[in-house]
Amino acid sequence: MQLRSLLSQFSSLETPFYYYDLELLEKTLASLKEHIKGRPFHVHYALKANVNETLLQSIVKAGLGADCVSGNEVQHAIKNGFDSSDVVFAGVGKSDKEIKEALSLGIFSFNVESVEELYVLNELAGQQSKKARFALRINPNVDASTHEYITTGNRHNKFGVTVDELWLLLDQLSSYEHLSFIGLHFHIGSQVVDMERFRHLAIRINELQKVLAEKGYQLPHVNVGGGLGINYVQPDKEPIADFASYFAQFEQYLHLLPNQQLHFELGRSIVAQCGSLISRVLYTKPGDGKTFIILDAGMTELVRPALYRAEHSIENLSAAGSKEIYDVVGPICESSDTFSHGISLPRTQRGDIIAIRSAGAYGEVMASRYNLRELPRSFYSDEI
Repeated sequence: MQLRSLLSQFSSLETPFYYYDLELLEKTLASLKEHIKGRPFHVHYALKANVNETLLQSIVKAGLGADCVSGNEVQHAIKNGFDSSDVVFAGVGKSDKEIKEALSLGIFSFNVESVEELYVLNELAGQQSKKARFALRINPNVDASTHEYITTGNRHNKFGVTVDELWLLLDQLSSYEHLSFIGLHFHIGSQVVDMERFRHLAIRINELQKVLAEKGYQLPHVNVGGGLGINYVQPDKEPIADFASYFAQFEQYLHLLPNQQLHFELGRSIVAQCGSLISRVLYTKPGDGKTFIILDAGMTELVRPALYRAEHSIENLSAAGSKEIYDVVGPICESSDTFSHGISLPRTQRGDIIAIRSAGAYGEVMASRYNLRELPRSFYSDEI
């Protein structure tokens, strides 16, 4: 992605905005499809990463299903062409309204995350004279080795049921006449780059499936969630996520039962690298032993650095040559509105165009109107 070649086009546009490289998205989807070809693998795109309708068109065309974590995401997925029979609905706090709507739409499966949710789902399915397919989300107590805010699979997290609860639930399932237990669901966290973590998950699933089989349960589906990370530091070095190593962990270490299907819920690894947040320098300002670059984009456009202290590669598209050390910050009235501390950039001045890379996931979708800011617009490589 050579953004510098687009400088003249970017300079003529009002900033901040998101720019999406649709060619890179297509290459990413082609790589993903190549690595699941011929395997009993099904990928559901995690809409929480980005719900931009132009991107969804490419994802639907690639034949992926949808992973949703709200009722509105379920509706948005189906509205944008995802087949309802390939939609899974996760989330630790599904409301009655959301469950009823998903039932009426005939989605593939609910990922159930608590004992009480199972009871509610059975009751609401009965009201519609339906039998709801569900997978139990198990908290496998596997350390994802990622930021604490995006770790979801250890015993301290709010997600899923414990293994002990699973064994107790098995004795109750026969009383739920409006439910069909079709699988197990897992998700250990996001931005996982240590492939050994997925191996640990696979081995843990094998242990659980062995005990389940001894109890008479051979489920047709296993869903291992997503979590595959990307290279935020050098996006041009690795523009496409390491799908080969990721899927190999499960093919090698997860022992599927005969005719069992394996499901994935990938988001970041599909859309993150194709998106950049394009901003303009409003001011440079000397500080105590530092110089601030103040952008017209802030945490309202890209909240990850403020929320997780996430690092994104930042480029000055307007300048080259000698470099200086800067803190790159936004205009929002919060001290946390900072993109990077102590970053080396070419000497920067008011009006320079700045690109914040790898922003295609959890960027536009998490934008807010805090400080009554305008939501960012989006532009695409096929129109610039």
